Amino acid sequence: VHPNVSQGCQGGCATCSDYNGCLSCKPRLFFVLERIGMKQIGVCLSSCPSGYYGTRYPDINKCAKCKADCDTCFTRNFCTKCKSGFYLYSGKCLEKCPDGLEANNHTMECTSIVHCETSEWSPWSPCTKKGKTCGFKRGNEVRVREIVQHPSARGNPCPATSESRKCVVQRKRCQKEGKGKKNREEKRKKSNKDESKETRQESKGRAARRQNREQRENNNKTQPKKRKAPNKDQSVAPVDTAH
Repeated sequence: VHPNVSQGCQGGCATCSDYNGCLSCKPRLFFVLERIGMKQIGVCLSSCPSGYYGTRYPDINKCAKCKADCDTCFTRNFCTKCKSGFYLYSGKCLEKCPDGLEANNHTMECTSIVHCETSEWSPWSPCTKKGKTCGFKRGNEVRVREIVQHPSARGNPCPATSESRKCVVQRKRCQKEGKGKKNREEKRKKSNKDESKETRQESKGRAARRQNREQRENNNKTQPKKRKAPNKDQSVAPVDTAH
C-alpha cells in the first residue's frame, strides 16, 4: 500500500488519502468526485447527488454527471428532470416543445394539447317573461350544457354554455297570488261542512227512529188486552129460572 493511502478511513471509504479523500468505497456505495475550489475530493455516498446518475461495475460503483441541461437523469441520455428554462419530453430537455404539444410551466414538461369538451344540451325550459309563465304571448326559453373537460393553454376554448330563443305561448291570465289557494281552502271547508251536516242529519234520523220504536214498545206494555167479541152466529141458551 502506498504510504499516502490509508485503510482506516471514515465516511464509507474503503481506502483514502489525506490529499484526495476517498479512493475507493465500501460495497454498494457510489464513488463521486466533489470539487472544492481548485481541488477534487473523492466521497462515497449511498445514492448519487442531483445532476449525477449511478453506474455499477464489478470493481467500483461510480456517479457520472448528467448532461448540462438535466437536473436529474437516469442515464446520460435519459433525463428525468430539466433545469430551469427547459421542458422535459421523452427523456430529453428541450427549449421548445414539438408541434402538437404544449409547454406546461407547472411541471416543466411537454404535454398533449387538451381541447374543451361539453355535455349535451338540456331540454328547452318553459317559455317565460320576467320570471312568469303567464300573462304574455311572446317570451324566451333557454337551454344549458356543462363543461366536462376544461382546455389546456393551447386547446380550443369552451363554447357558450347557455342559449336563449324567442317563444310564443297561448295567452292566458295569471291567477292572482293566493287566490287559487283561497278557493281550494273554501271548497275544502264547504265540503267538510256538508259532510258534517249530513252526519248530523243521519244521527238525528237514527235517534228519532230509536225513540219511536221505544215509544211503541212502552205503549204495548201499558194497554190491556182486548177480549174477543162473541160470534153473531152463536145462540145464547135461555136460563131456566122456574122450579
